[in-house]
Amino acid sequence: MLSKKRRRAESPAIHPRNRYSEKPPDFGLLASLYPSFRPFVFSSSRSGRPTIEWTDSNATRELTRVLLLHDHGVHWWIPDGQLCPTVPNRSNYIHWIEDLLSSKLIPARNDSDGKVRGFDIGTGANCIYPLLGASLLGWSFVGSDVTDVALEWARKNVESNPHLSELIEIRNANDALCSDDKKPTSEKFDSEVTIDPTAAAEEAESLDPNPTEGDFCEPPILVGVVKDGENFDFCMCNPPFFESIEEAGLNPKTACGGTAEEMVCPGGERAFITHIIEDSVSLKHSFRWFTSMVGRKANLKFLVSKLHEVGASIVKTTEFVQGRTARWGLAWSFLPPSKKFIAANIPTKNHLSFMLEGLQRQFGAFQILKSVESFFQAIGAFCKSDFSSFCVNIMISNRHTGVILKDCSDNVGGSVASLTSNGSNNLQCPLNELSFRVSVFEQIPGTLLVKGLMLHKESPLSGVFSSLFWQLEEALKKEFLNKSHAR
Repeated sequence: MLSKKRRRAESPAIHPRNRYSEKPPDFGLLASLYPSFRPFVFSSSRSGRPTIEWTDSNATRELTRVLLLHDHGVHWWIPDGQLCPTVPNRSNYIHWIEDLLSSKLIPARNDSDGKVRGFDIGTGANCIYPLLGASLLGWSFVGSDVTDVALEWARKNVESNPHLSELIEIRNANDALCSDDKKPTSEKFDSEVTIDPTAAAEEAESLDPNPTEGDFCEPPILVGVVKDGENFDFCMCNPPFFESIEEAGLNPKTACGGTAEEMVCPGGERAFITHIIEDSVSLKHSFRWFTSMVGRKANLKFLVSKLHEVGASIVKTTEFVQGRTARWGLAWSFLPPSKKFIAANIPTKNHLSFMLEGLQRQFGAFQILKSVESFFQAIGAFCKSDFSSFCVNIMISNRHTGVILKDCSDNVGGSVASLTSNGSNNLQCPLNELSFRVSVFEQIPGTLLVKGLMLHKESPLSGVFSSLFWQLEEALKKEFLNKSHAR
């Protein structure tokens, strides 16, 4: 068994492309620019810096409003009681999907013309993912939901931003099953009108956030909501995490709100995401990637196993930063991966990681580390393993690096320079030796974290490191997960 020190992985970092990765929101500045936010800001007794009361739902809602307006040019509001998203964390999810799409693990849609199209399951009154995806990256979205309040306010948030309204469609998920007299009626909003928070709050009082039982049929998630012939690059979802409203109220440190429809479903997130997985089997050719947020690590392990059972070709996971709350991202696809793909377009990074989940007990850190060593020795690398700390230092000489670069160029028909971080086209210049460390950490029984760290951060070969690490991930998953699920 690994010691706690060796099991402990680095805390996940906010996504490097997130607007707030290097400069968090300045509450003092926002208070000076937006008088409506000023009453909620005070000096922290600990740090002396401006902050807000995170248990005050009015404060968190106003913070989200001013961040969307100040940093994204988005006019936004939600009525009392609706789920209030945090902008930095929701941006992390958007950028992670951007990474999945740019990795080209799954080929682009033939009908895309370079335009990215997403589907937001349960977009909510806040409609945060379509608004961020459209404003940050120009993506188009279909956002679905089931309640009158969510549909009304999602449409209002879209139409109050005429520069984005052509990119976002709000769709009633009940339409697939309910008769015409059960469909919600929605008022049409003038696309030139922006949202006034005071007037919006007054209007919200007239809307019933809890529809009478029987108003809706049990709504579908994807099957029946996605129209025949539609194709998307991805779907995303912030699912109802809890099985009861009492369970949803156990965290007293935040006030993000949320109705029963947004927070709770029979069986909680495990049942809801399992429903998405079942729908994805039927729509496997309609999406490049299916994704969802996951709130519990134990559920993530179960869902990954479920995806292997139903035949997903690729499964990816990540962890999101959300203050002190852990959330995970789960992504999968049924489409065949790009053949012989060498990750020339993977963002060059000095540290990378992936998880191996659902392993049989006989496959522990020692066995994984031995396979890591064998993988790199097979391509001519020098390996020095330290089994007391469960890491292996790897060095690839100039000669072998050159062979890898040539093979990469031949496989993708691109230039060798595309795998180097400096983009040099001078193939005669000597390349530095590539040195990095691979470490293995046990998370929980059956789950291991594999991390790679370049030992020379300024090396021009970080693209080669990224490519090799991606190939290592595929090789280990093929070797160990196939063995685990075959038993």
